[in-house]
Amino acid sequence: PLAASSYVTTHAVNTLTGLPAFGLAVHLFRLEGPEMQRMELLKSSTGGDGHPSLFWAPEQVKAGTYKLHFDTGRYWRQLGYASFYPYVEVVFTVTEQSQRLHIPLLLGPFSYTTYRES
Repeated sequence: PLAASSYVTTHAVNTLTGLPAFGLAVHLFRLEGPEMQRMELLKSSTGGDGHPSLFWAPEQVKAGTYKLHFDTGRYWRQLGYASFYPYVEVVFTVTEQSQRLHIPLLLGPFSYTTYRES
């Protein structure tokens, strides 16, 4: 379940079944420095509603570049399918601390799409 004060949130939908993607591992990284070195902030996996328990209060988020990493290859293998994409990474920039960012992932074995939801 998502907290009301969530700042960075995501959810995943399995487009093959039209249902939430249960058991998908998700990692959140902050990319820092000139070489964009990654620092892992949170890791979780999606529940029955497709949402992981990833959330930050607004005061924890700084302006900068972040990356959501979804372990899609393992997810599809667990369901008995081959997958073209071993993982999906969504890189995004936080410009204002007061904004809420929700980044959905629509996922198939051979495709994916994402967008910023407000």
